[in-house]
Amino acid sequence: MNTNDRLEELLTRFSQGETDLDCTQKAVQDLFFTDLGHTRLDTHRRERTGYPEVIYCAGKTADQIREIMGHMRNRGINVLATRMSEAVYEELKDEFSEGHYTAGPGIFTIVCKPTEKNTKGEIAVVSAGTSDFRVAEEAALTAEFYGHAVARYSDVGVAGIHRLLASIDDIRRARVIVVVAGMEGALASVVAGLVQAPIIAVPTSVGYGANFQGLTALLSMINSCSAGISVVNIDNGFGAGFLAGMINAL
Repeated sequence: MNTNDRLEELLTRFSQGETDLDCTQKAVQDLFFTDLGHTRLDTHRRERTGYPEVIYCAGKTADQIREIMGHMRNRGINVLATRMSEAVYEELKDEFSEGHYTAGPGIFTIVCKPTEKNTKGEIAVVSAGTSDFRVAEEAALTAEFYGHAVARYSDVGVAGIHRLLASIDDIRRARVIVVVAGMEGALASVVAGLVQAPIIAVPTSVGYGANFQGLTALLSMINSCSAGISVVNIDNGFGAGFLAGMINAL
């Protein structure tokens, strides 16, 4: 039942005296957001944008995450929680035993209703070095959560470009390509010069001092002379995976 149908039902029940004003007002508000005290959960986001709210766990307590995830699960909303620490997972795993946790990227998911698989094409996640795995896997798992097929190409950075070229024919088959790189961030420019698909570049904070926690890679990607590159924030694998999925669904 969509929001309009649910709203009509609530108002009809109120007009017929089946519910009082306070209960009706609370039920109407709950169609759009639920106030948990510490969080106003956007329960209308899936209907409004096509995607439910995602939980960013960093900075939240285990109790706050527990309440948010519990409320979403009770409403049948699929849960994608990012940047969940292993310590928080250990506190919550028994209560949410149906969920799946991937250490490293810290992704926790609960599937209340299976997502329809996107059969239009594949997303490639290409990462420069093994140290970029956490961010690359966050992008890949996010895209997979939304029903997209993902192919991973790891440790294919420009210091050994023959490793990239060995897989370039496979990478070219993707409809969207996420390129994850730290250090100087050159991999995005190289890949963009070899393929036709749009590139979503993700700078990572991997690198020595002059990498400036990813700022060098970020500026390099923004200033790329290769066309067809968009850039998300430093270490933002989630944002890249989400955007790649939106493009692949077009």
